[in-house]
Amino acid sequence: PPAPLGVYGRSKLEGERAVAAVGGAHLILRTSWVYGLTGHNFLKTVLRLAREREELAVVDDQIGSPTWSEAIAQATAEAIALWLAEPGRRAQRQGLFHLAAAGQTSWCGFARAIVELAPDLPRRPRVRAIGTADYPLPAPRPAWSVLDCARLEAAFGIRLADWRDALAKCLRAG
Repeated sequence: PPAPLGVYGRSKLEGERAVAAVGGAHLILRTSWVYGLTGHNFLKTVLRLAREREELAVVDDQIGSPTWSEAIAQATAEAIALWLAEPGRRAQRQGLFHLAAAGQTSWCGFARAIVELAPDLPRRPRVRAIGTADYPLPAPRPAWSVLDCARLEAAFGIRLADWRDALAKCLRAG
């Protein structure tokens, strides 16, 4: 169940509820921990810092499922195609669905995998685990943000790859 900790999370939840309240057929895909080869995101930050530093200190007590933006785009296109192709099944395929990579890790585990799998780092910096209390941010972050994607798989037959496999594929694509 949603339990937003700040304004950002509350505004996302309010948007989802507003779409549902309109009453028409709708498809909402909720995701988290999104990364990719473009834009500002955790993957790009870790790659940059790995080139600049000998050690990275990364939070190890927040757990989620890193999800590649390309996988989100592909799954979204597939879900929409099925939704449009079979109007008789729309009642089963509407509402809110979770869309995230399989598996889970901490931010520290994600950073360690990035450093391990990145093909072009001149050296592999040490990734040191720290607690959330050691890395204060202006907005609170949930300790657990793993999404249950069983409803998406049941309705659409869509299951994203394990986060680590997707990360390896993303880094090879870069």
